[in-house]
Amino acid sequence: MATENTGGGSVEYIQHHLTNLSVGQGFWQLNIDTLIFSFLLGGLILFVAMKIGQNLRTETPGRFQNAVEGVLEFVDNQVKDSFGGKAPALIAPLALTILIWVWLMNFMDLIPIDLLPAIAHGLGVTHLKVVPTTDLNTPLAMALVVFALTVFYNLKVKGVGGYIKMFLFHPFGKFFIPVNIVMTLIEELAKPISLGLRLFGNMFAGELVFMLIALLTLGATIGAGLLIWFPLQVVLDLAWLIFHILVISLQAFIFMVLTIVYLGMAHIDADSH
Repeated sequence: MATENTGGGSVEYIQHHLTNLSVGQGFWQLNIDTLIFSFLLGGLILFVAMKIGQNLRTETPGRFQNAVEGVLEFVDNQVKDSFGGKAPALIAPLALTILIWVWLMNFMDLIPIDLLPAIAHGLGVTHLKVVPTTDLNTPLAMALVVFALTVFYNLKVKGVGGYIKMFLFHPFGKFFIPVNIVMTLIEELAKPISLGLRLFGNMFAGELVFMLIALLTLGATIGAGLLIWFPLQVVLDLAWLIFHILVISLQAFIFMVLTIVYLGMAHIDADSH
């Protein structure tokens, strides 16, 4: 499949890999591949968590249990740094879920770019996009959930009056109410937009680089044969793989930390804010 698309031109190859398997059109379009891989990875998290819970060993924990406990402690420390000792019970599990789920969705970008689409093509599926976070709908949907939680906790902690007061008197005080309303509204709306676009932009760019490497190495194969293609493929893939592992981990960490920070800011009372 990759050869056919590349033979037809690099633009067609890239467009093919950036096209989702979808149903419907416009606002009602559903990207089936994004939903399938997102739910499969979410199910994997639940399955592994259940198995860990069933096989917990307090006296002689295994390496995997130690690693999981290390991640749990790391996330818990991040929550404590933002909330102190008064974080709601939802925050730490939410942060952990975001960290692992986003990391797994990002990790799909490390699978050879033509492997799963080629298998799908053999089964009669014309398009398959395997990295959910390169679909703008996924990061924005997660960011909107975080935004909804920040509004909820703002209303719960500050009350309706305190929440409105935040818009009226922040950041310039009572003499600049119209300016305060505009500035605070922009600030609040920018949070979910930047949260979603940051993750999408970095993962989308990473996927494009993998496509360019695939095109470059395929071109080398056609032009100079396996003698040049094989070491070029190994060097380029290994270098970008190492770098991209850092990228996918960093993006998952940033999404989690910003979620904690935004929810922590929602728990500041109106006067302190």
